[in-house]
Amino acid sequence: MFCVPSIAGESQGQRKPNVVVVLADQWRAETFGHAGNPDVKTPNLDRFQHEGIQFVNAVSGVPVCCPTRASLLTGQRVLTHGVFMNDVSLSPDAVSLGKVVRDAGYDTAYIGKWHIDGHGRSSFIPRERRQGFDYWKVLECTHDYNNSFYYADEPAKLKWDGYDAFAQTRDAQQYLREHAKSAKPFLLFLAWGPPHDPYQTAPEKFRAMYSPEKLTLRPNVPESAAARTRKNLAGYYAHCSALDEAFGDVRRTLAESGLENDTILVFTSDHGDLMGAHGGANKQQPYDESTHIPLLLRWPAGLGGEPKRLDALLNSEDFMPTILGLCNVAIPRTVEGLDFSGHLRGGASPSDGATLISCVTPFGQWTRKGGGKEYRGVRTQRYTYVRDLAGPWLLFDNQTDPWQQTNLVGRPEHAQLQADLDATLTRKLAAAKDEFLPGDRYIAKWGYKVDATGTVPYSQ
Repeated sequence: MFCVPSIAGESQGQRKPNVVVVLADQWRAETFGHAGNPDVKTPNLDRFQHEGIQFVNAVSGVPVCCPTRASLLTGQRVLTHGVFMNDVSLSPDAVSLGKVVRDAGYDTAYIGKWHIDGHGRSSFIPRERRQGFDYWKVLECTHDYNNSFYYADEPAKLKWDGYDAFAQTRDAQQYLREHAKSAKPFLLFLAWGPPHDPYQTAPEKFRAMYSPEKLTLRPNVPESAAARTRKNLAGYYAHCSALDEAFGDVRRTLAESGLENDTILVFTSDHGDLMGAHGGANKQQPYDESTHIPLLLRWPAGLGGEPKRLDALLNSEDFMPTILGLCNVAIPRTVEGLDFSGHLRGGASPSDGATLISCVTPFGQWTRKGGGKEYRGVRTQRYTYVRDLAGPWLLFDNQTDPWQQTNLVGRPEHAQLQADLDATLTRKLAAAKDEFLPGDRYIAKWGYKVDATGTVPYSQ
């Protein structure tokens, strides 16, 4: 049933590393000082990037909350696990990261936002639907960050004190202190709701750091959206700076507890935020503001202390096998993603230089009425190429056109490039057994009920 990676040191009985995954919601890859953003203040994450490993081309293959989270935990593509839209259920029988490492001797913990249960955003989640996580302080989904609730082991609703990301971080810090002397390794997810909108709800200390009129807009934000985008950016950056401070608290606790050297610490996000780019909002669309995500990692004992920047294309389904590979835990055969652990140790990338991006069916904030549509595409180190159901839709040279403002589809001088990328996409879809059908075909296959916007209705 399992494919076992070969990792140096296992024969000597070395203790497996701890894993701490800090997962933000809707934090795009460019929103850091280290990424060249002139406005946002993220000193702790900038320092982490300078001391660790950065996947500079990390991708959210289906840039929406639930699909990404389900793929992170299962190592599967969305048409396999079925969570290709929000507010549907990941099967309680899924072979998940939490279950696999728990069976390998790990303690498991999850704190914060879950959003793969599909039984109502404020409903209690029983143990059999927790995907192998034992320590549990979770709510399915809320964006009311200053009036935020959660459940533990009993169906009694509890409340986080103040700004929920700070309270969740304090709880994670306490978990780290309590497990510092344990003989068992642990996997801890700390899943924050911000910087997802509403943007104007970070603590005042951080909102005071940003003035909308002083912020720099990306060149692909149309003038008609400029004022609104600056206001939203000020709040978005305030959330980011607040979370940066919380991330610094996690690092400090790891160091003070003696855990830092033997812990794989990861920072990433489920998807980005268009924030006015191309006249759009939020996510789902194939532009880099939506699909390009941060992925930073550090493990001094196993990967050394030298910083690295890796160009390899790592997608959502690659996360689980890569973590398992680093931990020398057998990778289940149910996994479809690639194991980049050898690449992190200095070996070749398992990627062929391209990875899939897609929207199985548009819904919610990107409805058909608002221009939403199915697409399939490939992201390479240099190019983004996308088809919709009618044929070639977008082709960008991200090196010469980082704002993705010049669509090269149909231009004679780029005909061979387009043909080559189209062939790559065709090959990738065949390997993924993705027929690229209209979205309603997949909705019918999985038996989902949607409203007029194509969204699965949910209860709060």
